[in-house]
Amino acid sequence: MRKRLRRAAAVTCATALALLTMVILAVPAWAHEGRGVGDHEFVVGFGTEPAYSGFPNSVQLLISHHDGEPVNEIEGKLQVEIVFGDASQTYDFEPNFVPGEFGEEGDYRAWFIPSRSGQYTFRIFGTMEGEKVNETFTSGPDTFGDVEDTSTASFPVLDPSTGELASKAERDNTRLTAEVATAQDDASSARTVGMIGIVVGAVGVVLAGVALATRRKS
Repeated sequence: MRKRLRRAAAVTCATALALLTMVILAVPAWAHEGRGVGDHEFVVGFGTEPAYSGFPNSVQLLISHHDGEPVNEIEGKLQVEIVFGDASQTYDFEPNFVPGEFGEEGDYRAWFIPSRSGQYTFRIFGTMEGEKVNETFTSGPDTFGDVEDTSTASFPVLDPSTGELASKAERDNTRLTAEVATAQDDASSARTVGMIGIVVGAVGVVLAGVALATRRKS
């Protein structure tokens, strides 16, 4: 009797663990940052996660009132400045839904292609329902994921991305510029030495001529 109970308990635990694993695997990775902004709730992140460099993506902005009612009219009122390192560019938000037809109401997107992997910052600004908005959201471990390099998920072979080729070209150009500058310095030094040699040789010829003339007079 006890053996049957233990066996039944083991089977039950194994089944529960398997179901839990299936549930965990079925839940999509969805990392966004949410905060209250005036009379509204903002939820911000990448529209497609994980985000990979070189692939189309978007800044996703979900807006609702504090009671959960979605805001269905912000077009032309809010913009987002996307910042990566020293580079930045401003985009307009577009509704990613049609009420009663498709999409989730209150879901707005600013479409772009993140060309480099790393940390991105989204500054959302404008005026909405009489409130000034100027909020900054930065990717990271506690907010939403950074843009990942395609090599982390590519199979079997990854060709260099446009961003990687551009980075390599920049490095090669910097190296070649430095080598050309060094070569020019070396050439300038060689010309200087050559000029000195010519002058010294000319002086030597003059001195030899003077010495010869002096000897003949003697």
